[in-house]
Amino acid sequence: MNIVNTSRVLVEFMLSQDQKNEARRQRRRQRSDKHEEDIDMDMDTDTEFCETTGPSALEIMLLMGQILSMERRFWARETSTDWWDHIVLQVWDDSQWLQNFRMRKGTFMELCDLLSPALKRQNTKMRAALTVEKRVAIALWKLATPDSYRSVGNQFRVGKSTVGAAVMQVAKAITQVLLRKLVTLGNVQAIVDGFAAMGFPNCGGAIDGTHIPILAPEHQATKYINRKGYFSMVLQALVDHKGRFTNINAGWVGRVHDARVFRNTTLFKGLQQGTYFPDQKITVGDVEMPIVILGDPAYPLMPWLMKPYTGSLDRSQELFNY
Repeated sequence: MNIVNTSRVLVEFMLSQDQKNEARRQRRRQRSDKHEEDIDMDMDTDTEFCETTGPSALEIMLLMGQILSMERRFWARETSTDWWDHIVLQVWDDSQWLQNFRMRKGTFMELCDLLSPALKRQNTKMRAALTVEKRVAIALWKLATPDSYRSVGNQFRVGKSTVGAAVMQVAKAITQVLLRKLVTLGNVQAIVDGFAAMGFPNCGGAIDGTHIPILAPEHQATKYINRKGYFSMVLQALVDHKGRFTNINAGWVGRVHDARVFRNTTLFKGLQQGTYFPDQKITVGDVEMPIVILGDPAYPLMPWLMKPYTGSLDRSQELFNY
């Protein structure tokens, strides 16, 4: 914009100078006789050469002063926020919020309040900053749906790059502000009681791994191909009786087996050392049983990790697996 403004001023200045020079020449022709006209023509040639070769140093300085004093202007696309401000925030009910954001409006507003210190931005002269609510909504919409960045941007009337930035900013804020507060063991006795009500005694959680699909990385891509044939990273999660995360580990390449991931986590070390759960044992038959976790056949059988029977099962084994 600065280049365009400068060029425009220079062009207008030169056109103005040409018009003044032409007016001077016409006046001289009208006042002079033929002899004087010939002389004047020589003078005109000199004058025209001088005047048309460009502005003087003083004129350039004055012109630059005009340019520097011009107010800088920036272009930004004006967009409508009616859909977000007047439809989503004011009209949508909880069922619509759950369908599109995977949470109710009350939960969404609470989340925004918690993340506000990390996400709030100042307005600038170029544009108004996105509100915390809209920034979080953009990120949740992208995470909850398979929509492209361009599609989400069109939905919220923002640019594609703004969507990408919002997703990363919100994810980072959640990790920094909420991860340690929310992904935690909590009330162990309530979890044990919850699993007991479901049929398994003295249980403190259920563990499994899942593969998060990713684009093929540029280096060592084969390490990220999992047993199902696509590129992924492994997320290991321990959950309570309500399916809520109490411990997570993410980042292992997709080729790595669940059991290997598990053996290299702090969760495994804590369970192995007997420090993760309280020392709370019950007697089953003639065996003392500590608090255990449940895993699928991929995990090792340990005194504190129960897994299903495999092979040909009798009725009691089927009941245990159930």
